[in-house]
Amino acid sequence: MNGQPESGVRNPPGVPTIRNVNWAGMRALYIKEVRRFFKVQLQTIWAPALTTLLFLVIFTVALGRGGTTVMGVPFADFVAPGLIIMGMMQAAFANASFSLLAGKIQGTIVDYLMPPLSTAELLAALVGASTTRAVLVGLTVWVAMLLWPGVHIVPSHPLSVLWFGLLGAVFLSTLGVLTSVWAEKFDHAAAVSNFVVGPLSLLSGTFYSVDRLSPAFQMVSHANPFFYIISGFRYGFLQRADSPIVAGAVLILLINLVLLGITYAVIARGWKIKN
Repeated sequence: MNGQPESGVRNPPGVPTIRNVNWAGMRALYIKEVRRFFKVQLQTIWAPALTTLLFLVIFTVALGRGGTTVMGVPFADFVAPGLIIMGMMQAAFANASFSLLAGKIQGTIVDYLMPPLSTAELLAALVGASTTRAVLVGLTVWVAMLLWPGVHIVPSHPLSVLWFGLLGAVFLSTLGVLTSVWAEKFDHAAAVSNFVVGPLSLLSGTFYSVDRLSPAFQMVSHANPFFYIISGFRYGFLQRADSPIVAGAVLILLINLVLLGITYAVIARGWKIKN
């Protein structure tokens, strides 16, 4: 009479009990992943933040004391936003590339596959947790840079900071999930981090303006998606960029959608994660 199923009456075969989004299950997996990296926050949050700050100290001491300017701003102000987003992206990849891979190696991958979660819900929880870690690292570095003498790191365009910061974190989180599906041991994930993520981060205009490069190297830089993320993120603080902001924002969104689609298809197929 009240529209609820009677006690003891089961749904017909083939009819799912959860007909919409399993918010409770997705939230539980998200919280599990956040608690996992938060239990070792000294390694997952504070260590990457300290490494990023050391980059700032080294480069500002080496290049910033002589009045060096890049794009019309002091070198320390120029390099600070790039260091923040670089630390965020590397933290996002490190977190996302661990979960499924650790499950495959330790034999606990069933904990991710058996719960009543769709592929989209599983992917959203993993990417969301990694993005959360990236944001925490970014906020930690930003607050520390606010206190650092000689560095002016106040956002001028918060929307640009949020757009490129979040999309950059989602991009590396999704790439990390895809890597964890493909990899069969931790060395494989480390290889992607060392030979793909690291070089693309360092060669994306974090420490220099690509306008100073030769035309050939400028073309290489413009083919690097990290370049548009860092340039757009820097624009949010300095109102200066060496790439078209709107075009970069659309490009990163499209890359994220394509990468999410590929990762979704791979997980749904069960490639390397299901017998």
